[in-house]
Amino acid sequence: MVDKAQIKDKIDELLKKIKTLEDEFTEELQQRQKEFLYEIKEKKVRFEQEVLEQHRRLAKRLPGYLREASPWSILTAPMIYSIFTPALLLDFFASAYQAVCFPIYGIPKVKRGDYIVIDRHFLRYLNIIEKINCVYCGYFNGLVGYLREIAARTEQYWCPIKHARKTGAIHSRYSKFVEYGDAEAYHKRLMEIRKDYDDLTNS
Repeated sequence: MVDKAQIKDKIDELLKKIKTLEDEFTEELQQRQKEFLYEIKEKKVRFEQEVLEQHRRLAKRLPGYLREASPWSILTAPMIYSIFTPALLLDFFASAYQAVCFPIYGIPKVKRGDYIVIDRHFLRYLNIIEKINCVYCGYFNGLVGYLREIAARTEQYWCPIKHARKTGAIHSRYSKFVEYGDAEAYHKRLMEIRKDYDDLTNS
């Protein structure tokens, strides 16, 4: 017989380890700020003047950059950027969805700015094409994280059941779900899980 309490304790222990690693990672990033001589004030990155001058000198001129670029990179660029319009639509509809539905369900809203971070275009060692690419990548990857968190909180409310098969990645709410096939736990704990967002409201 599977000891559910032991499994839960093990999962809680693993989650604590993940949180500790995340905190260590954040600390390491803060150390990097000192190493590369920048600081963040009011969400703006500020480099020391000497570093800015060095960055300007290192920026690649457009003609040289385009000469070095692979022809395939240039030819496939329109396909990459063709996803931009669907991405904007996804962003709009997902934001509208959570704005309307999450208050009704009692789910805390996902803060868009926590996921979509666009700041690399301020780096002066990037040319205009590199800056545009960095803005696009920052937006698109941030959007994916933002959408994933909206979907995760929705899944916690409507279908908090773990999968039978191993998934490629698990989202932030997955540990709260009941085990696959545990009908008793599902019916007993569904309403409790639907309200279990204390870790978000207290963070």
